[in-house]
Order: sequence, then C-alpha cells, then structure tokens
Amino acid sequence: MDRAKPVTTEGSITAGADFLQLDVGEAPPGGRADWLAARLRAAIADGRVPVGARLPASRVLAAELGVSRGVVTEAYQRLTEDGHVAGRGRAGTVVVATPAAVVTRAPAPRRPPEVFAARPDTAVFDALRHAPAELDLTPGVPDLAAFPRAAWLRAERAVLHRLAPAAFGYGDPTGTPALRLAIATWLARNRGIRVDPAEVVVVAGVSQALGLLAQVLHADGVHTVAVEDPGSLGVRQHLNNWRLDTPPVPVDTDGLRVDRLEASGAPAVMLTPAHQFPTGVVLDGDRRRRLLRWARSGGLVIEDDYDAEHRYDRPPVSALRGMLPDRVCYTGSVSKLLAPALRIGWVLVPARWHDDLVAAKRMADLGNAALPQLVLAELMDSGALERHLRLLRRRHVRRRDAMIRAIREHLPGAVVHGAAAGLHLLVTLPDEVDDTALAAAALRQGVKVQPLSWHAQLPQPPGLVLGYAANPPSDLDRALATLGAALRDLR
Repeated sequence: MDRAKPVTTEGSITAGADFLQLDVGEAPPGGRADWLAARLRAAIADGRVPVGARLPASRVLAAELGVSRGVVTEAYQRLTEDGHVAGRGRAGTVVVATPAAVVTRAPAPRRPPEVFAARPDTAVFDALRHAPAELDLTPGVPDLAAFPRAAWLRAERAVLHRLAPAAFGYGDPTGTPALRLAIATWLARNRGIRVDPAEVVVVAGVSQALGLLAQVLHADGVHTVAVEDPGSLGVRQHLNNWRLDTPPVPVDTDGLRVDRLEASGAPAVMLTPAHQFPTGVVLDGDRRRRLLRWARSGGLVIEDDYDAEHRYDRPPVSALRGMLPDRVCYTGSVSKLLAPALRIGWVLVPARWHDDLVAAKRMADLGNAALPQLVLAELMDSGALERHLRLLRRRHVRRRDAMIRAIREHLPGAVVHGAAAGLHLLVTLPDEVDDTALAAAALRQGVKVQPLSWHAQLPQPPGLVLGYAANPPSDLDRALATLGAALRDLR
C-alpha cells in the first residue's frame, strides 16, 4: 500500500502510517477512543487537518494504529456529535468545522477569592464567570463544544437562500411566525402543551421572560412571588430587581411543599417542577394535584421548564402549563439544549396578561434578532434539534456516571442528589463543612463550583452544586480529586 503524506488542501485525503504521528501506546488502558478523538480534535483545531480535508477510512487508520476498527469509528462518532466532522458517503469523513479555541489557564493564585468573600450580590455570577480557573463545574453550563455547527450552517444557508428582503426589516416583537409555529409544535410533541403560535412570545432567554413577567404582574398588583428553597439565586435576583418579594417555600424529596405555599398567603409561586434546581427532584403527582387546586382557587404558577429535555433514567414529566393554561405562566429556552449565547427562549401567559407582556417586550427591545430565530425554526422543523438532543443524552449519561464515580472516590460520605436528569448534581456534605469556604478553597486550586448556601434562604445542609455537562470524564475526575483535597485541608 502506498503511503499518503498528510496534506492540507481542500478535499484531500490524509492517511497513512505517519498520519499525525499518532502513537497508540500513549493511550490509557480502556481509553483509546477518547485518546484518538482528543488527538484528532486538536489537529483540526490547530490546522494540521483543515476544514475540507478527509480523515482516513476507519479500517485504514485502525490497521495502521493496530487497534480495532470500533476504536476509530467511536472516535469519529464523537467528532461527528461535536459537529467537527461529517460523513459524506463515498467521499468519506470530512472535516466541516474547527473547534472553538480552548484557553487553558493556570490555577488561580492562592489568595482569598473575592467572589466568596461575602453574601452573594447581583454581580456574583459575573465575578465567578471571570475568575481564572482550570476546571469549571458551574451548574447550568451545557457542552458548548457539542454545538451542532454543521447543522446550524446548513440551516442558515437554507434560510438565507429563500429569505425575502423584507425579512431583514423590523419584525413582530413577539417573534418570527416561523419560530413561533416551530415552538408550538415542539411543545406539543415534547412537553404535552397545546398552544396557538399566536400565544407564543419569543424572548432573550428565561431571564428576560422573568423580567417581563415581573413588570406585568407588579403593574397588576402582584407584589410577591414565592420561590422554592433551596432554589435559584439568579431567579431571586431577577424577581427582586423588579420589586417583587420572594419568600421561600421549602422543597423536600417530593418537590415544593404546597402546604407551606398555602400557608404563606403568597398570590404567586415560581418553580421548576420537571427538574428542581438545585436538588433535582421532580414535583410528584400528589403535590402537582394540590398545586393545581391552589392555582384554580386563585393562585398563579410561574413554571420554568428547567432541564425538562435532559432526562436519562426516568420517564418524561408533563408540563403544568398543559394541565391549567389559564393559571400557569410557562417559560423555556434553548440555552441548555444549544447554547446560552443564542439568547432565545419563549414565554406563554394566560390571555389576560398577553397584550401587556407583548407591550413590555416591544418597549424592551422591539423583538429578538430574526435570523437566529429562523435558523432555529429550521433546525426544529427538520428534526435536527431532536437528533442533537439524542446525541447529548448519550454523552451526558457518560459524563454524569463519571462524576458520580469520582464523587464516590474523592468525596466519601457525600450524598448525591438529582442524578436522573439535568446537567448538574447536588452533593450534600457532613454538617461540619462550610460549603462557601470549600468553594473558595477549590477556586484557589483552580476549580469552580457553587456552594448550596448561595441558593438557600432557609437553613440547609452544606453542599455543592456541580455541573458535569461541559467536561470530559478525565477532567471531572481531576476536579473532584481537587475538591477532595480541598475538603481534607479544611478539616
């Protein structure tokens, strides 16, 4: 067989025994596919294998490396899931996108991190985001490397090819008709919600939805919205910013304590029933029925469908909005499914508030950018978004399992919560641990985590909220080893 030298012209084949000077002896036992995928990803990123180049046939590369063909096909599949390569039939496996540049920072200097110096304020998430760290376990961060670049580009080309010039002008503040129809179809198929596309309002993520709802409700005389406890600090901050009080309602293993909600006298409640943040519990059947009775008697539910798509070991849970549309405001987004940077979400409100919400949206920004909306609609309509979700579920299960193994090894005595769904785990710790001090110690050693105490108004056991979706298994193990060492030092 002739040896083919690696070349970098578009459409060329890169093959042969010298391909990227790969040495399978460097691969860890049982981790050859991970090793090969990482080497190929790095070669695509630095231009050694450019966009347009074909990778060697799997059987050829397997023979050259002396590994099974399954190792190579698994590595190629992972690059396909990331959107970096695509199978082109007889043309082979072709590089279609370059990975985003990864900036590796050295561990943060050993000094008290200011982000944990006091009770968190409205700037704390920006402070933590910008703090230097080698490993980031921030909850709610999806696998940004898995963004379906090739599918997005195909959808964008299709949209631009048929887009009329008038579509580049000012549009409807509620969103493009194409996306509102696609969202209504998506919600009917995946969340059990039947809604007319005219009822859908496209917003810049759940955060804007909450801000618009808060304005409308405050103007209508609703000044208090009860929240789950523990529950998202960010949600409390958004509601408080619009002058709404947020009294806490406890959450237990069955979800929100509806009896405590009833006793609070609050006219409205904000909750995450499909996958509660941060505990991961699901609002059970009895609690759902009691909550809906409370709503029918005059209460208002704000439902954030947080992480509803990301479920692994349990059947889907229907949305509350589908059961009582006249008393439930519903919001969701693609921030965890695709990327937060898209800033695309949606909100449904009872008819009495719809016009006021649209007016608030119009005054806020005249509506979201139209082109990303149309591309997202194309992904939804074509089935590409559902295919992407299936790929993500398989990847998330591997990473979740890796984090659980690492927790058992490096944090003995910790209790894991919320493993059946979502992008994060809650880990509770022995009572003598100060979770804020532990998070600060971890940051000094280059690992970002959030303490459970940030997300609580009522007394809670100490704990950490750990995101796993954005990190490969090897990084998760290193991060948990660092946390274990930091915990031992504190003790």
